[in-house]
Amino acid sequence: MEKPFNFAGLSDEYSGFRRAKVVVVPVPYEKTTTYKKGTVSGPAAIIDASAYMEKFDDELNQETFRIGINTTEQLKLDGLPPEEMVKKVKEAVSDVIKAGKFPVVLGGEHSVSIGPVAAFREIYPDLSVLYLDAHYDLRDELEGSRYNHGCVARRICETTPVVEVGVRSLSKEEKDFLNNIPSGSKVDIFSVYDILDDAMWKDKVAQLLSKNVYISIDLDVFDPALVPAVGTPEPGGIGWYELLEFLYSIIMEKNVVGMDVVELRPLADQPASDFLAAKLIYRLLGYLYSPKRLSQLKKEEKDVTDSKEKDSASKENVLHKGSGNSQRGT
Repeated sequence: MEKPFNFAGLSDEYSGFRRAKVVVVPVPYEKTTTYKKGTVSGPAAIIDASAYMEKFDDELNQETFRIGINTTEQLKLDGLPPEEMVKKVKEAVSDVIKAGKFPVVLGGEHSVSIGPVAAFREIYPDLSVLYLDAHYDLRDELEGSRYNHGCVARRICETTPVVEVGVRSLSKEEKDFLNNIPSGSKVDIFSVYDILDDAMWKDKVAQLLSKNVYISIDLDVFDPALVPAVGTPEPGGIGWYELLEFLYSIIMEKNVVGMDVVELRPLADQPASDFLAAKLIYRLLGYLYSPKRLSQLKKEEKDVTDSKEKDSASKENVLHKGSGNSQRGT
């Protein structure tokens, strides 16, 4: 039986847009790849692999799909220059946000991440980006384009604070940039060497992020022994459980507003990387919509409401005491 083209292979009951809390946006774009090509096939490979996951999450003891996960049609971006692609992706993600859904963007090359960040920045002035990658992506220009996949973090940090985690490969140009970051750009780095040397790295990353966070995951942040199907595999990456533990802590502490998973380059008859990407997305959605997290959100909302009510009551008391009801002089 042919599986439907939607994340997790869900029935209409759980994949329809109206009831879905999550919308997956496939962005099969590959224009600026500099080494191994094939990321254009990444979104479809993730969706295909996701149909074969067990829908029951053994870590969380829940069926996450019951939140409703809708999948849009793949964006049609053939032949578009990267600047135009960024605009199209921003528009698509803005539509998802306006509908009150949580967007998950599937790349494609990493340049697709610029659009979602731009969309969220219009809603959250304090937005920050957690940028998981093997590469710094801080070049100002590469192969004639300022929107090359090697320039993504540079473009984002010009408007939105970026915290890079897991990086382990950079150029001299990028090193020079980090030594003299221009006014108006903000980027903090936690390389694999920082992770190895500092037991408190997770807490320090969390402190650098604002309350509202967008997560961008280049799959080459993982060690290539786990995920070989990427365009430029760098040795010495992060492990599965280590990354999950870190992202769990971020999701529990911050308001994660959206995320993307990019740079999968599917390998023929080697679906392990495709399946890992699908499982990663499903697990992170499980964290976001777990009873513990939802309970925490309700508590935070109650605390904010109580605080506002106390503040309002305090102001009312002040006004009452200072009102013109005194009978003196009568």
